[in-house]
Amino acid sequence: MTDLSALSSSPNQGLRDAVLKFFYGPMDCGKSTLALQLNYNHRRQGRRGLVLTKHDRSGEPRITSRIGLGNEAVEVVDGLDLVELVAAHDRIDYLICDEACFYSVRQIEQLADLVDDHGIDVYAFGLASDFRSQMFPAAQRLFELADEVSRLQVEVLCWCGRPGMLNARVVGGVMARTGEQVVIADTGAGTPAAEPDGAAETMVHYRVLCRRHHRTGDLGEPSPAEAAAGREAHV
Repeated sequence: MTDLSALSSSPNQGLRDAVLKFFYGPMDCGKSTLALQLNYNHRRQGRRGLVLTKHDRSGEPRITSRIGLGNEAVEVVDGLDLVELVAAHDRIDYLICDEACFYSVRQIEQLADLVDDHGIDVYAFGLASDFRSQMFPAAQRLFELADEVSRLQVEVLCWCGRPGMLNARVVGGVMARTGEQVVIADTGAGTPAAEPDGAAETMVHYRVLCRRHHRTGDLGEPSPAEAAAGREAHV
């Protein structure tokens, strides 16, 4: 057994063409649910895979969906070499990479290496753009390298009823235009988060908006979850 026992030493030894696929969309469109479904389908057919994530909403090394599904996962920390991770296993046929928008660009390159050099299928899932509507570097690289790029078709609605396209960060009830690119919170009532300057924590959450209302910063009326949180805060 070699040090790279999970990897083929050559892409030309009878390997079928592996694929790098990127599934993207705004929050709430079912990316993690699809990731879990794909993992289930492949495992059913006897394929061996690894499930990866970074900054899951649970705060744990898991893939979780808002409809209650979940699965343990490997947390992709900044310095993790994904080729070495796969090499530590006897056989890997595919990777499920949730929240791939938060990976480093180098790690996206490593995913492409696993596909091209070792015949491992990679299914990546994530946001395309951040709260400012600017692309995440890892997502941009996936757009450039992936064999297939698919926008998920589950319709997410803005408060006005138009299709939701962009993720708005709401800090203390106001849509933020500046700040750290990555602040982990969900689309619910809000998560306490410290300000970058070390000030007191404030409530942060995300809202999916149409292009028009993301550009104008119009959040509409508070969602039921936001309204309930506001009532609790004043009790």
